[in-house]
Amino acid sequence: MNYLVVLIPTALAMGAVGLLAFFWSLRSGQYDDLDGAAERILLDDEDEMPLAGRGRQQRTERPAGSGVSGDKSMVS
Repeated sequence: MNYLVVLIPTALAMGAVGLLAFFWSLRSGQYDDLDGAAERILLDDEDEMPLAGRGRQQRTERPAGSGVSGDKSMVS
């Protein structure tokens, strides 16, 4: 029974902290736009190039005498 003296106040304190965190998130606007991020992930960004395409484009734009080759298989 002595453990209840510790567990009940601990549970109440944890509940109060959770409730305060919830009210803080309401006041800071965390729940204002619930669908924005879900829809934003589906939109295509026309101006951005995939990471794989960036490397190929940068290699072709280098001058011929730059001394850096695009083939990394020869590097030891």
